[in-house]
Amino acid sequence: MSDVVILYTTWPDAETAQAAGAAAVEAKLAACANLLAPMTSIYRWRGALQQTAETPMLLKTTAAGAPALRDFILARHPYDTSCVLALRVDLALSGAGFIQWIGEEIA
Repeated sequence: MSDVVILYTTWPDAETAQAAGAAAVEAKLAACANLLAPMTSIYRWRGALQQTAETPMLLKTTAAGAPALRDFILARHPYDTSCVLALRVDLALSGAGFIQWIGEEIA
């Protein structure tokens, strides 16, 4: 059974996120991409408080495939400093069949 990682990332809009997610799944870098409802991000950037609408996305991959997926996201992302966070999955608390499927989908 492969170790599984979820990459969390945010995008400026749903269209950009959808294109990146579809391309990642097509390239077999992610087993699936989940686009979530638009959200409001509040953060400090270059000394000023910012408030921006963004579309968050979760991409499921293997630990071995995560570096290639991260690089894929960073190469396509429009932000200067892209949000990409890798979250390891606890296999013992996850559905074994779903974990197996993720491993089978990643090239």
